[in-house]
Amino acid sequence: MARALIIEARFYDDIGDMLLAGATAELKRRKFAHEVISVPGVLEIPPALAMAIASSRRRDLTFDAFVVLGCVIRGETGHYDIVAGEGNRAIMDLVVGGRLALGNGILTVENREQAIVRADPNQKDKGGDAAAAAIALFDLRNALT
Repeated sequence: MARALIIEARFYDDIGDMLLAGATAELKRRKFAHEVISVPGVLEIPPALAMAIASSRRRDLTFDAFVVLGCVIRGETGHYDIVAGEGNRAIMDLVVGGRLALGNGILTVENREQAIVRADPNQKDKGGDAAAAAIALFDLRNALT
């Protein structure tokens, strides 16, 4: 059975719960086993991903796909731009460099209402979409190798 690792940022617990529910439902539907790592916020996702990759190599415990979940809501300062931009840049560096099958479910929104619509599995289900993207890249990598 294929295995996925979900790394989720818990800064907004209610939104995180919805993203995780959507992602896990999609992984189960597609018969992927999964594990979950929780970190405080989006900026902690890239180092957690790097640590998970290194640890899995040392322990010969491979993950076939990765899903990252979190939410950044614009505030009154420029912190939003730093978190959203730097977090996603670091993730992409790891993904491209490591040729990872990764689905990115990090929401970057203007307000809580937008986040809820996107996170809710009964609405836009971006957690489920991120899991589906990871699986699509997993399938593509297998087809190309």
